[in-house]
Amino acid sequence: MTRKKHGADASSSSPSPQERAPQTGARLETGRNRTSRNGAVAFTIIVFAAVCALVLACAQALAGGIGLAALVIAVVVGILAASSVHIVMEWERAVVMRFGRFNRVAGPGLVFTWPVIEFYTVRIDQRVAATYFGAEETLTSDLVPVNVDAVVFWMVFSPKKAATEVEDYVSAVAWMAQATLRAAIGRASLAEVACRRDQLDAELKEVLEAKLDGWGIDVIDVEVRDIVVPRELQPAMAAGAIAARERDARMTLAEAEADISDMLKDASASYAGDPEAMRLRTMHLAYESVKQSGGTLVIPSAFSEGFVPEGGEKA
Repeated sequence: MTRKKHGADASSSSPSPQERAPQTGARLETGRNRTSRNGAVAFTIIVFAAVCALVLACAQALAGGIGLAALVIAVVVGILAASSVHIVMEWERAVVMRFGRFNRVAGPGLVFTWPVIEFYTVRIDQRVAATYFGAEETLTSDLVPVNVDAVVFWMVFSPKKAATEVEDYVSAVAWMAQATLRAAIGRASLAEVACRRDQLDAELKEVLEAKLDGWGIDVIDVEVRDIVVPRELQPAMAAGAIAARERDARMTLAEAEADISDMLKDASASYAGDPEAMRLRTMHLAYESVKQSGGTLVIPSAFSEGFVPEGGEKA
């Protein structure tokens, strides 16, 4: 069976867990207007008013007047008509129940239901939703309390499951994500949580996908936004990090010195059997020194005599 993955519900009648749970970061506000259902509500009101007016007009034509009974009948018929004709937005799906049992998923567009015997319990928003959640003062495996703030992007691919398998799937996603985050932090050390954030994201996504699939919800992505260590632990952790960096620097310097000593040994072995090569190397070093300092180099005559062949004349 192919999943229809379109989006997820971003609203709920009950307070969301991210509003009740303590957070380490603030929610991002984009300033962009949300879509509304004002047009669908206006359509329902218009249907109600039109049917009421039609019933009252019929009563006026048949009875020659509008009495209390006609008003009551007009209101009842208007309510039945308004509850039978619905507008479902493009991003929504209506879960229609008949006598309390699941009947069909309807929408988008104009949806008709039988009065009294059919009704739809919920409109499932199938757009992508972002749920913010956090884990405050959660202990890592090395017993360090951290505050972690994250966000999960999810969507409903099965309106039927989302309506029938879980009472409030929006809150359930937030609570499940928070519990999964706490469990993942408890299995890792502070260094793993801080340095292996991508692995933590992947682990959270895999676990949430497995748990939310039965509710008709698909997890698109999980992102850890912030990891905060308590202020009183920050100086000790900073000192430990500095000590670790100094140790690494000293080890690197020692390794470089060892490499240099090996190369010097090889060079000394090469120059040991060739005195003229040694003199040329010495002159080259002297030339480089003079070139960099811009001074004058005085070469002793005994040094230059080393380049004259035996029995030959000086140039």
